[in-house]
Amino acid sequence: MLKPEEIHLRHRDLNWLSFNDRVLQEAEDPTTPLYERLKFLAIFSMNLDEYFQVRVSQLRQIKRVKKSIRKKLALKPSKTVKEILHEVKLQQDKFGKVYNRSILPELEKNGIFLIHREQFYEHQEKFAERYFRKISNCIKPITVKYEEGGDLFLENNRLYFLVTFRNEDNFGVVNIPVEECGRFVSFSSNTEEHKITFLDDLIKARVPEIFPEHEVEGIFEIKMSRDAELYIDDEVDGVLAEKIYESLKQRTDGQPTRLLYDAEMPEKDQKILRKTLGLGKIDMMPGGKYHNFSDFFSFPDPTDNPKLHFEPLPPIKHKVLEHADDYFDAISKQDLSLHFPYMSFDYVEHFLEKAAEDKLVKEIKISIYRIAEESKVTSALLKALKNGKSVTVFIEAKARFDEKNNIDWGRKFEEEGAKVIYSYPRIKVHSKILLVTREEADGPKGYAYIGTGNFNSKTAAIYCDHALFTAHEKITSELGRIFQVLEGELIIPRGKHLLISPFSTRKVFSDMINREIENARLGKKSGITAKMNSLEDPEIIELLYRASNEGVKVRLLVRGFTCLIPGIEKMSENIYITSIVDRFLEHGRMYLFENDGEEELYFGSADWMTRNLDRRIEVIAPVYDPEIAEEFKHILQLQLDDNVKARIQDAEEKNEFVHRKPNEKAIRSQYEIYMYLKQKHSA
Repeated sequence: MLKPEEIHLRHRDLNWLSFNDRVLQEAEDPTTPLYERLKFLAIFSMNLDEYFQVRVSQLRQIKRVKKSIRKKLALKPSKTVKEILHEVKLQQDKFGKVYNRSILPELEKNGIFLIHREQFYEHQEKFAERYFRKISNCIKPITVKYEEGGDLFLENNRLYFLVTFRNEDNFGVVNIPVEECGRFVSFSSNTEEHKITFLDDLIKARVPEIFPEHEVEGIFEIKMSRDAELYIDDEVDGVLAEKIYESLKQRTDGQPTRLLYDAEMPEKDQKILRKTLGLGKIDMMPGGKYHNFSDFFSFPDPTDNPKLHFEPLPPIKHKVLEHADDYFDAISKQDLSLHFPYMSFDYVEHFLEKAAEDKLVKEIKISIYRIAEESKVTSALLKALKNGKSVTVFIEAKARFDEKNNIDWGRKFEEEGAKVIYSYPRIKVHSKILLVTREEADGPKGYAYIGTGNFNSKTAAIYCDHALFTAHEKITSELGRIFQVLEGELIIPRGKHLLISPFSTRKVFSDMINREIENARLGKKSGITAKMNSLEDPEIIELLYRASNEGVKVRLLVRGFTCLIPGIEKMSENIYITSIVDRFLEHGRMYLFENDGEEELYFGSADWMTRNLDRRIEVIAPVYDPEIAEEFKHILQLQLDDNVKARIQDAEEKNEFVHRKPNEKAIRSQYEIYMYLKQKHSA
């Protein structure tokens, strides 16, 4: 057992910034198609907004805890926030350089000009004036008196102009109605040059007209980020009690976590704004003239030039399901795997549609973490209800940013006769599971679907996930017991095959790591290979450190943050971590243990995070079918071998790309996986 002082951990929130820097690297990469680089800038911006709404917000909440308790738990929220703001400032400077010195010039080379109000020609000025008249009913200007702790309220992540007046003790605030009018406006053109402007600039040009009784001195764009938590997160359980707030009003009325403002705003105006909003200096974040770069997801491409985008990758047709008239018969004969987004999510939707129509199907049970607003999944469940099937839907009410949509769908399912179960206060249901029970000649038979991604066709088109259809009797039986737990009929879902959080996952993973440690001591084959989104659990990290010290080779793929520090002598020298950021978002989890040559492979919904092991309903499944196991392992190995989009996660957090040796084949794993699956399923 390592001594406490030997267990070194990174701070998760600081290391998360290292992940977002990898996203920024993709925007910086000149080999990435231009419009995809813009999307990576948008992803970076969107990630950062959520980070301030959630993680920085939680650090502020921790500050409310008694100082004596914070000291006992070694919690230093103020120090951490200062470190965060310093790193964010560096990243935003880098962001600005990428955008201004690389992206904008490349757009212009392709005949696309993002122009500002100072660059408008006369005909554009006239167009801008007409456009402003068209949207003027969406503009809601107000005048605010300088007053410490005044009643000015800025909605979460909405854009505004702060307008200062000459020789007055008040100022103006103008909303920028992006939600109603869109962010970008294209000017008509008879040439090959395409001119586009921000909605911000059209409004900014008319500000003097909006405040005709005042002499406008300055116009500065601002944006407030607010606490997005509906409950206090559970990572410091026992100190901060998890609770649901009374309503979704917290989403817009939550405490401020960051005010982003134009860095050219004079200090005197910054101070007035800060005091009026009741903010501290630490809440103020200087930025550029424009905010909310997540809007670049919708930046128009008037050229329709395919070279500015990723080359399309048509979904691979599954060699069995594509030709199967009877999905149940096909799954009865063999386990079937799916890999998104390389394959279409249609197969999952078709399975549900067939279950809804099949006369032998009596019951459908499903756990849903994020429900699409309208989808074939929800339509199939509603159809099943109309056809007299028993439908049980477990809905996670606390899926961050999707709470309202999830609850609305829950009510709709209830109205149609489904049994709907919502999450309860201290447990989230994060598993992605589906169980269909069919009355066949030999009695009831279960058909299961277990995945790493949500039942959502939109995310399935951009998230890399893995799934398994199986009729394995022991698996379907244990899955049935999990649903009994969700329905309140069982307390503990005992099983020998599935790993189920919070009941058995931690113990089984710990036992398997300890087994590798013991095998290494005895000179037997040992090794741990794991792929996940995040690595944070201190107990698992301590076991991995012990494994490293005993000579176990630990190879990890961690897309997001990791609290484990690799490559440290006498602590983690046998641990090597890489992270892949590429065209698709890596989201799947796989766990492979050498086991003295008798490999064991698992996949499922849980990361090695405390919340996934102890405070969420998660399902990790074994891969028993030898052919599918080889398929999973081949995909995993391709990612381990990535030398194009993989970054090394070392103690210095430098985010260096994996170095390709001279004459070594370039392996870009996402494209290699696509080609591998395409070849396998065309055979």
